Amino acid sequence: MKTYTFSAICLFAVLLLCIPGLSALWAQKEQKIQLLDATSGAPIASASFEYGAQRGLSGESGHLVFHYTPGTDLVLSHVSYGKWTLNDREVQAAIALGSTARQPSIMELYPLTIIALRPAIDDKEVLELGYKDRMAHDGGAILNQGPVINSIRKSGNYGFDPVMRGFKYDQLNIVVNGAQSATAACPNRMDPPTSQVAPNMMDRIEVLKGPHALRYGSAFGGTINFVPSPARFTGDPGWYGRLSAAYESNGNIARNEGQVGFHGQSYDLSVFGSWSQGNDYEDGESRTVPAEFLRNSFGARLGVKLRGAHRLTFTGTRNAARDVDFPALPMDLREDDTWMFNARHETSFQRDALQSWNTTVYGTFVDHLMNNFLKSLDPRTVNAETAAKTRTYGGRTEGIWKFGQASLFAGADLRVEEAEGSRVREFIAGPNAGRTFTDNAWQNGRIIKSGFFAEYRLLSGSTQFVFSSRLEVNDAQISSAEEEFTRVYPDTETTQVNPSLSLGGGKSLGDHYSVGLWLGRAQRSGGLTERYINYFPVGQDPFEMLGNPQLDPEINNQLDLTVSYERPGTIIGLDLFAAYLQDYISSVIDTTLTARLPNSPGVRQFINIGQAWKTGFELSWSQALTAGLQHQVTMAYTYGQDLEREEPLPEIAPLDLRYKLTGSFFNNKLQPQLVWRYVADQQRVSDEFGETSTPSFTTLDATVSYHFSDLLRGSLGIQNIFDETYYEHLNRTARGSDPRPIFAPGRNVFVSLSLKFM
Repeated sequence: MKTYTFSAICLFAVLLLCIPGLSALWAQKEQKIQLLDATSGAPIASASFEYGAQRGLSGESGHLVFHYTPGTDLVLSHVSYGKWTLNDREVQAAIALGSTARQPSIMELYPLTIIALRPAIDDKEVLELGYKDRMAHDGGAILNQGPVINSIRKSGNYGFDPVMRGFKYDQLNIVVNGAQSATAACPNRMDPPTSQVAPNMMDRIEVLKGPHALRYGSAFGGTINFVPSPARFTGDPGWYGRLSAAYESNGNIARNEGQVGFHGQSYDLSVFGSWSQGNDYEDGESRTVPAEFLRNSFGARLGVKLRGAHRLTFTGTRNAARDVDFPALPMDLREDDTWMFNARHETSFQRDALQSWNTTVYGTFVDHLMNNFLKSLDPRTVNAETAAKTRTYGGRTEGIWKFGQASLFAGADLRVEEAEGSRVREFIAGPNAGRTFTDNAWQNGRIIKSGFFAEYRLLSGSTQFVFSSRLEVNDAQISSAEEEFTRVYPDTETTQVNPSLSLGGGKSLGDHYSVGLWLGRAQRSGGLTERYINYFPVGQDPFEMLGNPQLDPEINNQLDLTVSYERPGTIIGLDLFAAYLQDYISSVIDTTLTARLPNSPGVRQFINIGQAWKTGFELSWSQALTAGLQHQVTMAYTYGQDLEREEPLPEIAPLDLRYKLTGSFFNNKLQPQLVWRYVADQQRVSDEFGETSTPSFTTLDATVSYHFSDLLRGSLGIQNIFDETYYEHLNRTARGSDPRPIFAPGRNVFVSLSLKFM
């Protein structure tokens, strides 16, 4: 299916309307528009429409049949695509093109945030400059553009590990296209799964909050789904491409990314790549923060349309990182080489019930090396190096059925996570000088997750109901158990069955209000670190951590309430949540265990705590102003309490408030933007984990973007205009003789250009 930007569609429609009497001709004869899925290109059947006094449903081929009425809006609704409206201009454009496309609208069904990376496709997203996001070298950094997600940072420019509503690490399900994932090879998570995502091949990011969307894996605290750009199939052969570059003054950061593709009626082959490099930056007090990094990615994707409705997509990506500074960790990243392979088959059916089927198989292979050879240590008593590898592979298959106003999604998935790696310590001073010790970090750990899932959606009038369930069998074992580990845990192999269930729905209350209520219960087994890490300091304090293969699964019982108000020019949304956590996985200092490192304060052991509690909210308000201006207010806050220790849960980000003022002038060519951010102080800290309170801060950023033509765009901006000296609550503290949190960059001037070839 050939895709068009909204502006191109409008221009085409306007040109057509310039032909005298064309509107009258349209009104005299029957018109036909085909509804298509914007991702797969498949027809959207059984969509209801209302067009003045005309009503009906789209057929199996996705076609709507009606008589054109000038000045009338076309209102469409579908259980899987939500409710949307085409104004008169859009209706005329769709008639001229013969079709209109729609993304599946899970936004109507879940507490959800969508971050769009694609170029604008309609007037509601005209200010989304996706090419800047595509140049990001870390998928986790993109998630921080809103207050819903913060990140644990152990480096100034790399490895942003997302935290949402206080849920982190394996409590969040991070996937690419609903299936593929990665496992951090570094025990300290220098390389979280988000760092392995190539943003320049993504279309959007779906942030599904809470334990409600169970189709894509164990959604204990939420799912972050990176959705790739769809393949382009066109009637005539052609080529396309883009080239983008950017420079940031604070840290001398250079970024480049590009793509070139060749497509036709039955094929789409694209090659893509990106390269980023930066040095140390200065904070607001002109103090240097170690932040050197080098990151590049390249890969290819081949889409093939076979006979009938079959489609195949093959993707291969290689990510590489070199010499990345991690001032909060005892080692720096020297080399990280990752291969990601993915093959997907999808087909649609012209049947009464079964509509489509898709199957994905994937593999992610991480080869990671870190050491302390270039760290400034005084005195230097030991040289340490860790080489580690992880493998994450599996598959997912899913069918979609439609029964009138109901839809059923059902399928199965398999995910295998394997990790191996050892730390080598060579003592060059002290009582152990000349001796070398080897520590087995992962003990060749492996976890196999076999899941079965089903989701049933029902549209009844103005109410949508969703019933989602998942049953997962979790098998875990190690093949190279160390004696000091089995001395504590003689039995290292476990099998656990984890059921999860979510019930909820949304209802429209008149023309402007809607409300949603969701109740979910999700159960999750411990990850590789929580079960098998072997005396490594991987927590937020310097204590060595010891895994626990006998951990009970933790349980999240969560209630979400969503309220929204929408009218022309104004959208207000409120998400409230409350989570009661049972057998919550945490850790405790065990004085009976002996640390492996001489300078370690002791050992922490992973355990279950009986009860914990989280609650909070996210608020957003967007409003169109006059003279091409619009503004947006977003806010997020989470409260967490350990009910066993009667103290706050650790690593909970404070209240985050953001205000964005944007403009669009000269036919959307000139787009200025101001972003003001206020983060409150965080006094609710965990004494058990040695957390310290953090002060509040305020920042202001400004950007001016200009579309020189349909092919060339550019941006110039300043981040942290007032050179504020601040750091995020979740930033770790740099090690050394002068321990100091990792402060954010001071004033930073950036410029970017993007050239697009159609």
